Amino acid sequence: MTLPVAAVVTLLASTACGGGGQEGGDGDGGGNKSVTVGAIPIVDVAPLHLGADQGIFDKHGIDLEIENTTGGAQAVPSVVSGDYDFAFGNITSIIVGRSNDLPLTIVSNGVTSTGEQGADFGGVVAPEGSDITDAKDLEDKTVAVNNLENIGDTTVRNSIREDGGDSDTVEFVELPFPEMPAALDRGDVDAAWVVEPFLTSSLNGGATEVASNFVDADPDLSVAYYFTTEQMINEDPELVDDFTAAINESLTYAEDNPDAARDILGDYTELDSEAIDQIRLPRWPTENYQEPAQSVADLMMHDGVIESQPDMDALFR
Repeated sequence: MTLPVAAVVTLLASTACGGGGQEGGDGDGGGNKSVTVGAIPIVDVAPLHLGADQGIFDKHGIDLEIENTTGGAQAVPSVVSGDYDFAFGNITSIIVGRSNDLPLTIVSNGVTSTGEQGADFGGVVAPEGSDITDAKDLEDKTVAVNNLENIGDTTVRNSIREDGGDSDTVEFVELPFPEMPAALDRGDVDAAWVVEPFLTSSLNGGATEVASNFVDADPDLSVAYYFTTEQMINEDPELVDDFTAAINESLTYAEDNPDAARDILGDYTELDSEAIDQIRLPRWPTENYQEPAQSVADLMMHDGVIESQPDMDALFR
C-alpha cells in the first residue's frame, strides 16, 4: 500500500535530490539526455505518451523513459530520491510535500477538468442498485480513493459539503484505480472516486455517477502537474527548459488532436477500442493553470491536511 505523502516526507527530507538526466547518444556530449518520468497510467498523461510517440521529446534532445506509478504519493518521494527526474503528480501531493520542506517545483500543467458537471474525466460512482444518488448520500459510507489524504478524498469531501452533507462521517479506503470497479461490484466499498479510463468502465458496468468532485472544487481545476526538484533546476536548468518545452508542446498537440490522444491510450492502458472511443477526455491547457491550485490549498487547510497556507507562487517555476 502506498503511504500518504505526509507519512514519508520526514524520511526524505535529508535525501539527496535527483540530478540532471543521464547523457545518451554516442557519449560525446552531443546526444540526447535520458530522462525518467513517473506517471500513473491513466488518460490524464496521454500527452506525455503522445509526445514520445510523435518525436516531440526527441526533437528537444530528450530520450524519454516513462515509469508507471500509483499516484502522487508515490511520485513525490521518487522524484526527491532521484529515482525519477520528473513526475506527474496531483496538486495535493505536491502541496503537502512542499509544506513539509521538500524542494518540489512545478514546471508545467498536467491535466485540467472539463469544467462540466456529469461530463468530467473523473467523478464519484456508486454501484448499480445503490441508494446513493448524490454527494450527500455518501455520508456514513466507504469511498475508495487511490491515495489517502490526497486529491481524491480532499475534493470528494468538498462535494459532500457542497451538497449539504457531513464529510466527517465518510470512511475513505485506499485502492489502486484498476481494482475499484471490481471492488464496487463485490460490495467491498459503497462508492469510488475514479478517473478515466476507469470512470467509463464503471459506468458501462452499470455504476451511477453521483458527483463531479473536480468541478465542484473549481471548474478550471488543474488536478495534476509535472514537477521536479529545486536541485534539478539549479544543476541542469537547460534540461528542465527542454523538458518543459517538450511537455508543453505535447499538451498542445493532445489538445489540438483529440483523436490522436485517444489512439495513444491503446499503447499504455488495457483499454479496448470501444472503450477508447467512449471515454471523456480532459483539457490540457498550457496557460492560466496556476490560480485554480489555490482552491485545493484552501480545501486542504479546511480538512487539516496542511497546517498553514503554502506559498503558491514559490511552488511554480
